[in-house]
Amino acid sequence: MYLRLTVVLAAALALAACQSGRRTNIDTAPKQAVLTVPAGAQSIKVAANTETVRQTIVANAIERGTAIAQNQPNMVVLERTVTGSNPALDSEFGPSDNGPRKFRIRVRFQGAGCDTFVVQDVAVVNNAGTALEQVFTLTQPQYNPRDSLVGLKTKAEGSASCI
Repeated sequence: MYLRLTVVLAAALALAACQSGRRTNIDTAPKQAVLTVPAGAQSIKVAANTETVRQTIVANAIERGTAIAQNQPNMVVLERTVTGSNPALDSEFGPSDNGPRKFRIRVRFQGAGCDTFVVQDVAVVNNAGTALEQVFTLTQPQYNPRDSLVGLKTKAEGSASCI
């Protein structure tokens, strides 16, 4: 019995030694999904690295008093509460009578070195933070002006060390 066990163990070790010497050309690093631009979103190329872009977005939000809902390496989500009544939003998205209404601005970015692609989309959230929360993606350009991305580009490139 011990002889069989020894032979099986020796065979397993020999096989493991052969296997560990093999080389493969398979890249085991996780691949980052390609950043897409959905309907209604705005995009821009920024000559700065992703960390500079992220820091610029966060600094602008703090400066303006905009709440930061998520702060991740490749995405920042901002929320701004709509104060007072807004008949235009009420007629388009229905009332937000069981909780606050917010604009949710999602800014995603990816790149390498001094080449970052930035995508911004906006949603209106009725009854935010309640069981009745409803999220509507905004596709009209008036709700997602390109000006904010141009400002981000200017500030990020101004503080980047890219040539």
